[in-house]
Amino acid sequence: MKDVENVKKPRGKARVLTGRCVACGARCQSACPVDGVEMSEGGEPIIVVERCIGCLKCVKVCPAGALEMFYTAKELEILARLSGKGEEDLDEEELERRRRVGAYRGVWVFIEQNSGEVARVSWELTGVGRELAEKLGVELTAVIIGDKISHLANDAFSYGADQAIVINDPVFRLYRTEPYLDAMCHLIDKHKPEVVLMGATGMGRDLAGAVATRVKTGLTADCTGLDIDEKRNLMQTRPAFGGNIMATIMCDRFRPQMATVRPHVMPMPERRSGATGRVIEEHFTIPESSIFTRVLEVITDKAGKDKVDVAGAEFIVSGGRGMMAKENFGMLEELAYLLGGVVGGSRSAVDAGWLPQDRQVGQTGKTVRPKIYIACGISGAIQHLVGMQDSDVIIAINRDREAPIFEVATFGIVGDLFQVVPVLTGRLRELKEAR
Repeated sequence: MKDVENVKKPRGKARVLTGRCVACGARCQSACPVDGVEMSEGGEPIIVVERCIGCLKCVKVCPAGALEMFYTAKELEILARLSGKGEEDLDEEELERRRRVGAYRGVWVFIEQNSGEVARVSWELTGVGRELAEKLGVELTAVIIGDKISHLANDAFSYGADQAIVINDPVFRLYRTEPYLDAMCHLIDKHKPEVVLMGATGMGRDLAGAVATRVKTGLTADCTGLDIDEKRNLMQTRPAFGGNIMATIMCDRFRPQMATVRPHVMPMPERRSGATGRVIEEHFTIPESSIFTRVLEVITDKAGKDKVDVAGAEFIVSGGRGMMAKENFGMLEELAYLLGGVVGGSRSAVDAGWLPQDRQVGQTGKTVRPKIYIACGISGAIQHLVGMQDSDVIIAINRDREAPIFEVATFGIVGDLFQVVPVLTGRLRELKEAR
């Protein structure tokens, strides 16, 4: 440890976690000894990076965990060296574990595709994967498995990937667990990534669980936040205990670290046309005769074409228990129609039979990220908030001024929704007719 005795410990800089602030009254600003925190008009902190000295005081006083320390990749490396024990202090088992974990490097995103059409969540994960790779000081790799899908590598580069590992073979034309599992485990064993991200879709959940089991590592499902700590561990945040708390989970003893993320939880990165990267073509063939399953026919759900896609809507008007009855959702349908949006609801509204299951927003429903989310008669339990709190603008209408929904709302209206909604609808109709 002599080589690190004279190294100064990095202090990092404070930063704000999007969507976490509850406007507690500027405790962080009061705690800062160097006037490094300013407040926005909405009551959220703005870190003046040039003044921040990394004292952690604002982080410690925040009641909502909305502030954290950010370190560059080089600072993370120094912290890891300073915080670790010398190898002479460790037993053989711990030394072997550290060597094994240290052999893994790189961030991977599994690009989910069906007949060459990529699931949106894969590009969302490429965006957050880019941030994680920069913090770790490693490359971001897109893993693409399928048949005649080499062209998708260019799309991956445009969304931030440094390189793409491609397996192109007819046996992977349609998704089946066995061949995709064998292919992913082969790639992981060969290239040893430290982080593997997949979408929390039907395919992603199936494949991620199987891969984690075979390679004997941890998997955190349905994450709502991802970050890196000072020891290169992936900080995986997700709702726990029925959604009553947000837990941050880390897998510090095994690699790779695996996580799945729901669609629309992470922001869609900006597409960079003309971006290039390195393509690694892997040849991995599995005899068709060795696969137990066969796809006999692909049947398209024609009824699904008429279903409302709440997760992909840009304007959502949602109703909760405060709507009182199914027939009252007619006023929300009218408002949503004028906005060009759709109607969603809380779990209580769905459980009451007022809306179908595919309209539910929240932890056990859909995760949404619309431009405008109007919550009518929704109290704002954490299970609902985790599904919509990243909306660009949240308008809450509720008679209870103490309702938790107001803590995340951009605009709050305390009043009777049966009076407020018709006024909003009427005014919106007047504006549209005037245009």
